[in-house]
Amino acid sequence: MPERTPVGLFVGLCTLDVIQLVDHVPTSDEKLTARDQAIAAGGPAANAAAVFSHLGGAARLLTAIGSHPLGLAAAADLHDLGVTVTDLAASSMDPPAVSSILVTASTGERAVASTNATAHRLTPPDDLDALVAACDIVQFDGHHTELALAAARAAQALGRPTVLDAGSWKDGTWDLLPSIDVAVCSADFRPPGAAGTPTRTLRFLREQGVAWSAVSQGGGPIVWAGPDGGGTVEVPEVRVADTLGAGDFLHGALTHHLALRGELTSGGFVEALRAAAVVASRACTSFGTRAWMRGE
Repeated sequence: MPERTPVGLFVGLCTLDVIQLVDHVPTSDEKLTARDQAIAAGGPAANAAAVFSHLGGAARLLTAIGSHPLGLAAAADLHDLGVTVTDLAASSMDPPAVSSILVTASTGERAVASTNATAHRLTPPDDLDALVAACDIVQFDGHHTELALAAARAAQALGRPTVLDAGSWKDGTWDLLPSIDVAVCSADFRPPGAAGTPTRTLRFLREQGVAWSAVSQGGGPIVWAGPDGGGTVEVPEVRVADTLGAGDFLHGALTHHLALRGELTSGGFVEALRAAAVVASRACTSFGTRAWMRGE
């Protein structure tokens, strides 16, 4: 019997990423020639939706892009990846958020500058409940706070599991956490009064009512906690070419595996984290955020 197609709703940021591969990050007033470049849609929610679709899921992205030519380029990239986009800023002719990214060739480390979601305050669409009801799982990246809160509360009311990509602490995180079932944080996620170690972060999330949580540490082990205990998940060792988007792909792949599993157990959460770590590691082996999906 063929595996069913999970349906995921992704709520959050979409940017246009302009990615340059360089020998080093330039200093003040320095010019250099990049080794390579890539242009793609970016942002945590957009990249998570892209990998969800790449793994065989049906992904819908609820975001703001607009009709500026740069925005159309981001939307076209997502369309090519099979992501259905609901653009709540479709009438805007302003440029989308553009992320300027420098990837150091020798290490794969990246430096990023972006305006993120500051240009838009999004009103939840009239059909939000229908969008949530049509999906198996909803993921948030914490951007577009008003929209995220409305979607999270709708998901909770409709019994849809929710996943938070907690890359960093944001103004609306306090309000969002009560509606979150699974939170996976980066090492840069520093809750007020709980910053310092993964253990403190996991304890904080449990105190906020988040049942399942984890902290990723780049190439280091993922530390996780659930209702019945916790532990670590090893991340595969790979030759790193580019770490850009690795966290986004971890979250998107995790959301895909969680959507397939239904009710969570400790063993199921560990297996989902392990499978997601394999995907994120594979994404680090080539330059840019799309080459690995094409098998390059």
